[in-house]
Amino acid sequence: MRALTHRSLANEKNPSGKHEETAETGDNERLEFLGDAVLGLVVAEALFEAHPEWHEGALTRVRAQLVSRQHMAEVATALGLGRYLRLSKGEDRSGLRNKGTVLSNSMEAVMGALFRDGGLEPVREFVCRWVMGEAAEHLAEELRSGAALGNYKSALQEQLQATGAGTPVYRVKSESGPDHRKRFIVEVRLKPAAGEPGTPLARGKGSTKKHAEQDAARMALERLAAKSALLPELDAELEFLPFAAQDEE
Repeated sequence: MRALTHRSLANEKNPSGKHEETAETGDNERLEFLGDAVLGLVVAEALFEAHPEWHEGALTRVRAQLVSRQHMAEVATALGLGRYLRLSKGEDRSGLRNKGTVLSNSMEAVMGALFRDGGLEPVREFVCRWVMGEAAEHLAEELRSGAALGNYKSALQEQLQATGAGTPVYRVKSESGPDHRKRFIVEVRLKPAAGEPGTPLARGKGSTKKHAEQDAARMALERLAAKSALLPELDAELEFLPFAAQDEE
């Protein structure tokens, strides 16, 4: 119960802050601290065993992606963890249970609770199923291909600059939704020279501008890879990379 209890509820029940740490009154911040450490250990161990060919730098980069707040929030969302969080009435009305930071922190607290209740083995089983899985395979493939491990903006910029095609620039095309559930659509363009409008490469979407920019860069990289034969003449051929209709939705 404590792993799912946000500090707002603990403070609401005990505004003085002088309450005993029980399953009923305590919050999940101490378990979050423990879970963060246990999660990092278990993911590092799994990568170490699965990829004996990787050096320290590769192991560190992949682990960072797998234990990141973004990925842990995605895991929490896949599990539907938000609906079980115990929040104060005010924070519940504000939509806090859907915020990425709260979801990722709570997921780490659950990791801490699993460790306290059963040691490392249940944490290993959970991590293998929910934290690693396809995400780890995708990151391994990115590493093999030389991509920037989730940093699609850097990978796109490096690829375009290597061909002398120009510089990617990002523009927010639309913003919708309430504050706690924003939706951004961002367009990435190839800008060969100052003062020119540039050629559109792709559009991406996300709950933040940064996420939408990364998604746009990812889409652009996929389209450039599909048209790799055109890369030597990118600035002349990019009209053959139209937006997909669903990007506008």
